Amino acid sequence: QVQLVESGGGLVQPGGSLRLSCAASVSIFTIYRMGWYRQAPGEQRELVATITTGGITNYLDSVKGRFTISRDNAKNTVYVQMNSLKPEDTAVYYCYAEYNGRIHWGQGTQVTVSS
Repeated sequence: QVQLVESGGGLVQPGGSLRLSCAASVSIFTIYRMGWYRQAPGEQRELVATITTGGITNYLDSVKGRFTISRDNAKNTVYVQMNSLKPEDTAVYYCYAEYNGRIHWGQGTQVTVSS
């Protein structure tokens, strides 16, 4: 079992930036892939960005060039730096981890982009 704790959400104006953090309760060397999903009201959850232990990244097309996912192995933490935020980025963002053949989820953090 792995616990994931997210932080860094909030309210930001269009064009602004936020950095989300996801701290894992185990060494992230043991987690094959981590990343972020998001879910807006009335919408399905969608995959935003992922990163593997080898550092291979993948992004949702609509966030490419604006979001950057990274990992700090010493802190067992994965980040997503979100720049040039748009109102359509408003959602609850969930960290996830593929660990021991199962998907583990964080509790979610709200990101609201509004003027």
